[in-house]
Amino acid sequence: MDDQACPRCKTTKYRNPSLKLMVNVCGHALCESCVDLLFLKGSGSCPDCNVPLRRSNFRVQLFEDSMVEKEIDIRKRVLKDYNKKEEDFATLREYNDYLEEIETIVYNLCNNIDVVGTNKRIEQYKKDNKELIMKNKVKIGREEIELEEILETEKQMEELRRAEISRLEQEAKKQKIREKEALIDELMFAEGDAKEILNTFAQNIAKKEEIDVIPIIPKVTQFSTGVKFSRGSGSQQGVPILEEGPLYKYEAPVIPDRCGPDPPSIQNIISKGYLQHVRAENETEKAGGYTSTLPCLRALQDAMAGLYHAS
Repeated sequence: MDDQACPRCKTTKYRNPSLKLMVNVCGHALCESCVDLLFLKGSGSCPDCNVPLRRSNFRVQLFEDSMVEKEIDIRKRVLKDYNKKEEDFATLREYNDYLEEIETIVYNLCNNIDVVGTNKRIEQYKKDNKELIMKNKVKIGREEIELEEILETEKQMEELRRAEISRLEQEAKKQKIREKEALIDELMFAEGDAKEILNTFAQNIAKKEEIDVIPIIPKVTQFSTGVKFSRGSGSQQGVPILEEGPLYKYEAPVIPDRCGPDPPSIQNIISKGYLQHVRAENETEKAGGYTSTLPCLRALQDAMAGLYHAS
């Protein structure tokens, strides 16, 4: 931005590093000194386009391209009246047409295309939708007030957090100073070995650090403050935390004692022809881990349980 210059006095940013360029509704820039000279008599117009200007409408130019500043100003002015939301329309198509209309108005005003007709179009829209515009302005104002209250609450909580951290740090420093003074006194007046005293002191400090851990205070953020932010109706409730029970531990079922012989083992079922009377598993069942040996063993176990009783 060193090559930027005031169009009136031709002062550049290179020659005057403290130069402040200011823009108005027309989008043309002037330096701060020229703005003061322009309104020396109480009123003035733009040197480039002769548009009547107000001193209060001048602001510091933030972007290198002054047209961006002009578009931002026009867009803010248009959106004050074109403030409908998506819920105000019956279909998404109507809402998209409404957004396209806004962009057409902004483009025309930024590029000086049919400015008179565009302004008449805005005035007609304001007349036709006066009640809805006022209703939406009140709603937006209420949301801005709620947002300001949330930001102020977060700011206060952040200050309290910083004060608490500072207090804990000061207490820790004072504690270290007291411990060092106690160590020096013990080395000066105690009759024991200095090396043992130092070792004992180091062990005590290590144990104390394990016990006295400075709590980590969570940083206040927009999402972790716990502030209830309600836009519209009702406030958002947090997800309830469910207490978890103990982890499941598998325990094998208790097999009752039997008076008769035990059922055949899996090896005997395979080798002694038990599977000849059981349907063989197909490929799909094999893929799932199913084998015909298991139902055969279960059937034999049930048969044995029916013949013998548990003691």
